[in-house]
Amino acid sequence: MRFSDYIVFVDESGDHGMDSIDDGYPLFVLSCCLISKRDYMTTVVPAMQQLKFSTFGHDAVILHEREIRKDTGPFAILRDRTKKHAFIQALTDVLERTPMTVFSAVIDKRQLVEHRRRNESPYELSLRFCLERIFYSLRRLGQSNDDEGPLLTHVLCESRGRNEDADLELAFRRICGGDNFAHVHLPFEPVLTDKKNNSIGLQLADLVARPIGLKQLRPDQPNRAWDVIETKLDRDATGRYRGYGLKCFP
Repeated sequence: MRFSDYIVFVDESGDHGMDSIDDGYPLFVLSCCLISKRDYMTTVVPAMQQLKFSTFGHDAVILHEREIRKDTGPFAILRDRTKKHAFIQALTDVLERTPMTVFSAVIDKRQLVEHRRRNESPYELSLRFCLERIFYSLRRLGQSNDDEGPLLTHVLCESRGRNEDADLELAFRRICGGDNFAHVHLPFEPVLTDKKNNSIGLQLADLVARPIGLKQLRPDQPNRAWDVIETKLDRDATGRYRGYGLKCFP
C-alpha cells in the first residue's frame, strides 16, 4: 500500500450526544482539513510555529478555540485587549495563508429529533458526508489510485476516550467499507491521537469548527473567522460549496 500526497485533520464543535441538547448551541459540527503533505511541512507548520514563538516565546502551546475565546490557560495573557486583537489578527492571517481545503458537516440536533432520527449518531452522519466528499476531491487530484492500487490517505482525529475511540473507529471502517453514498471502498485510515501531541493540523481543524457552526446558527452575526474559512471550502465547478465543502443536515 502506497500513501497519498495528502493528509486529513478532523475536529469537532458541540456535543455529538443526543441525550441532551444545548439550546444555546444545539449543533454538532465536524470539520476536516485536507492539506498536501508538502504544504504542511513547508508552509503550514512553520507559519503556526512562528505565531506561537512570537506570542508565547515557545511552541509548546496548543491552540484551542475555546481557551482562546475565553482567555484561559496559556491564553490568559490575551486578557489585554490590545494583545488579544493583535493575536486574533495574526491567527486570522495564518488561516488565510494556509493552503487547505475544508470539508464540514453541521448537524442540527433539534431537527434530528423532529425528524424522529434521535437514534442516529451526529458524528457518524457528519463523518460519512465528509469522507465521501474528501474521496471525490482526492480523486480529482489524482490521489485515489496509481499503478499499484489505491493510495492510502491517513485521517487524524482527536482521541476522546477508550469507548468513544472504539465507536469512532468502528463507524469509520464501516463507512470506508462501503456504507457510503456510492457504496465503494474509501482508501482512508484513521489515526486517533491525543491533542496533547501538539499536532498543528488538529489545531487548525479545531479553530475551523466553531466558526462554521456559529455562521449557521447566527448568520447575521459578524464572524471574521468564517469569512476566511468560507474561501477554503470545497466547491463544485460553478463555485457552490453547499453540498460540497459544507453539508447542513437535516
